[in-house]
Amino acid sequence: MLSPARTKYRKQQKGRMRGRAKGGDVVAFGDWGLQVTTCGRLTSRQIEACRVAIARHVKRGGKLYVRVFPDKPISKKPAETRMGKGKGNPEEWVAVVRPGKVLFELEGVERPIAHEAFRLAGHKIGLSSRFVGRSEGVL
Repeated sequence: MLSPARTKYRKQQKGRMRGRAKGGDVVAFGDWGLQVTTCGRLTSRQIEACRVAIARHVKRGGKLYVRVFPDKPISKKPAETRMGKGKGNPEEWVAVVRPGKVLFELEGVERPIAHEAFRLAGHKIGLSSRFVGRSEGVL
């Protein structure tokens, strides 16, 4: 699973997911991309599941670029714990994504193969997404 090697602070506040992606909303490295159309959080497990699904479908053909990194710690309190007594310990790492963010890019594969690979990956993330080409992009 992906996680930062070290962070300045162990715990973060929730934050808000409003508006569009500030950057990373165009296909920059590959020929085809998977772009999210809603706000949400992607866990490191979801990112890894997408990466594996895409790699298996293209059968090591082409190059895959992962454009998101889970750098936000999510803390959870133990089950059946009373309220109070501080914030829970960090349990998992997530990447906050906003509409327009390109998550994955593929280079060196044909359109139908890339489309199917991103369709399979889109089922793993739990957010609505779309297939984009290099010339397309902005929502």
